[in-house]
Amino acid sequence: MKNIPSVDLSDFLSEDATKKQKFIKEIGEAYEEIGFVALKGHFLTDKLSEQLYTEVKNFFNLPTKVKESYEIEGIGGQRGFTSFGKESAKGRSEGDLKEFWHFGQEVVGNDKLKEEYPTNVDVKEVPSFNPTGVETYKMLEKTAIYVLRALALYIGLDELYFDKYVINGNSILRPIHYPPIIGEPKGAVRAAAHGDINLITLLMGASASGLEVQNKKGDWIPVTALPEQLVINVGDMLERFTNNKLRSTIHRVVNPPREDWNKPRYSIPFFTHPISEMELNCLPECIDKANPKAYENITAGEFLNERLRELGLIK
Repeated sequence: MKNIPSVDLSDFLSEDATKKQKFIKEIGEAYEEIGFVALKGHFLTDKLSEQLYTEVKNFFNLPTKVKESYEIEGIGGQRGFTSFGKESAKGRSEGDLKEFWHFGQEVVGNDKLKEEYPTNVDVKEVPSFNPTGVETYKMLEKTAIYVLRALALYIGLDELYFDKYVINGNSILRPIHYPPIIGEPKGAVRAAAHGDINLITLLMGASASGLEVQNKKGDWIPVTALPEQLVINVGDMLERFTNNKLRSTIHRVVNPPREDWNKPRYSIPFFTHPISEMELNCLPECIDKANPKAYENITAGEFLNERLRELGLIK
């Protein structure tokens, strides 16, 4: 496999039962094999994507002191700005060569969750940054809901199984800026090899190459997608929940060739998280003699806090 499989969400959304089943089979088998797909037919328009990238560049071009004024202490970077080099991959001491921003859930109709989640942080210097980010968040969340509906059917659950967990879930939209590399990085990379924490991740087209995924043989494959596609991968929560049936594949963002060190890179992933109370206990449908239960019982909230500590974002 030289690249990740491509699928079309419009097949799943169609009234044609054959097309719908084709999508379920294609995405399910891809997630068992490589853990990544390139998806078209989603709800994010090219226009909205371009608008957000423009606003993201405007924000990261602000003076460092201004950006740092939006770094909120005590919430593990869940909202607002996280400064350069502060996050590292699990098991690594070197900070990744990036800075980023977090947009979170705008809760509707649930006062308990509204209290639980930090509020989004408004950037007064870039007036269109927040409205564009929130609108993009909604479109990616809508796409994620339908992908999870297909996966629920693939693993033998009710189609709407995940809805009650991801609607008003603790999802995060993360615009990332990898600045130009100045001097030898001393072992650090833009994003060291890691698996994502969440259920699934939806990645908008990055502004430069560098994303690589590790296949079952251990080889690193560059991930390429067409401009209109989202790259969507399985996270550790879904791998755990399906008892390793669906794969949370290790991936990384490598440093560019030396001649491109002067170029920045921008990337915007949407991390689909459920509500904290969701139990990630291995599904009985995914346990048998050949595949005994591989993980202890845990909730999504407990698992998230465990991983944030490992990443150095909370104490």
